[in-house]
Amino acid sequence: MQPLPPEEARRDGAEDAQWSRPECQAWTGTLLLGTCLLYCARVSMPVCTVSMSQDFGWNKKEAGIVLSSFFWGYCLTQVVGGHLGDRIGGEKVIVLSASAWGFITAATPLLAHLSSAHLVFMTFSRILTGLLQGVYFPALTSLLSQKVRESERAFTYSAVGAGSQFGSHPGLGRLGARPAGVQAHQSSLETAFPKALRLGWVFNVVPWLVAIPASLFSGFLSDHLINQGYRTIAVRKFMQVMGLGLSSVFALCLGHTSSFCKSVVFASASIGLQTFNHSGISVNIQDLAPSCAGFLFGVANTAGALAGVVGVCLGGYLIETTGSWTSMFNLVAAVSSLGLCTFLLFGEAQRVDLSPTHEDL
Repeated sequence: MQPLPPEEARRDGAEDAQWSRPECQAWTGTLLLGTCLLYCARVSMPVCTVSMSQDFGWNKKEAGIVLSSFFWGYCLTQVVGGHLGDRIGGEKVIVLSASAWGFITAATPLLAHLSSAHLVFMTFSRILTGLLQGVYFPALTSLLSQKVRESERAFTYSAVGAGSQFGSHPGLGRLGARPAGVQAHQSSLETAFPKALRLGWVFNVVPWLVAIPASLFSGFLSDHLINQGYRTIAVRKFMQVMGLGLSSVFALCLGHTSSFCKSVVFASASIGLQTFNHSGISVNIQDLAPSCAGFLFGVANTAGALAGVVGVCLGGYLIETTGSWTSMFNLVAAVSSLGLCTFLLFGEAQRVDLSPTHEDL
């Protein structure tokens, strides 16, 4: 019997390593729960910051240091996490990191009262949490690229990504439900958005509830179109048109309305459509190079995290300068449109790697 060519042999080996349908379903549920817990831990500090500021006498600048310090660590481990996932397996990286950031989260009340240097300990714990959580999505991308069939990747990734909305609900609801006096501690009443502060929990929760079915639908639609014979890159670009293009239109509408009801509708549409990115560029990395998808996602997510830090600072400056949120939403639309145009021009889906690098350690 004539042996298979090396290229076909590698492909057969990769297919043998992929999950069966029951395994994929079990892993999807487990990873969805993991994503949910990740975001529960991530939003715990913003929920507690107001009370901690009052207890420890932090001013706005000091509270901002604690909150932003998470992203200092988060930006540093994206590439490392993706590379480790590609080399030793994403599931190992996820388990080890989750155990560590879970322990830190549980120990936060103890750290807060460990000494009189509350600000130092809280800042350090947030940096460390960011470092450990930074490896999650690159390692997840590496794991799914190696274990999930191409025809099921979009739905699987979208389903797991929906955990971010599930995990954010408790914190967002608590933030929106604060009394007006407490909310004013964080930002002036004149610049709060939307104006109806008593209904802030509605504006904070409803759009994220809408995002859950939107994320699942986008994944289902993407996989269905590919299985129907549509070119993979065409489907990925269509998803990005929805996730960046159409969502930007609703973001612009959000900046030009004073109606609370319309604000909720526009925000829900914009945030819901943004989940289509899960079935677009996020999965496109897995199309291009499954064997090093974690590393590539880490590079891309690092750039995105840094851009987010700059964007938050710039957005705050625009709101303070103009006294209006319109400029902020215009910035979101401009950045999204630039990213969309770049992907439409240069996006590809043909696999460029044929040599697996995974090592079972």
